[in-house]
Amino acid sequence: MAGRYFDDWTIGDRIAHEIRRTVTETDNLLFSAMTHNPQPLHLDIEAAKASEFGQIIVNGTFTFALMIGLSVGETTLGTLVANLGYDKLTMPKPVFIGDTMRAETEVVELKESRSRPTAGIVTFRHELINQRDEIVCQCLRSALLHRRPQ
Repeated sequence: MAGRYFDDWTIGDRIAHEIRRTVTETDNLLFSAMTHNPQPLHLDIEAAKASEFGQIIVNGTFTFALMIGLSVGETTLGTLVANLGYDKLTMPKPVFIGDTMRAETEVVELKESRSRPTAGIVTFRHELINQRDEIVCQCLRSALLHRRPQ
């Protein structure tokens, strides 16, 4: 699965990404440790049990990174110049260990680059959805993509 060039996208294009991923305790523990995040809700089962959630909550930055990662193969793999930014990141529902995630993407804006005639900017709306069909993370991602070679 290769990404698409700027010229291959149209506003309204939608992708339901086929790759799914079940989040494990190891994912959460390693990501929290690698990013120096000592939040007890991510690492301390007793603290998490005493919270309103009653269980470990998966690190939100892992959740965000997984959402983007699940989308890359069909959006920007091999065609990306650079990610320019992420906007309107929200996490309306928590992710728990054992949840299985899938991602969906929609193109919401296309803009030609003024400074790079061989590239253009695609704005994607990404959503991460759990096995209960709840949106657990969403954002807008602006990506500078190569144009199709002539």
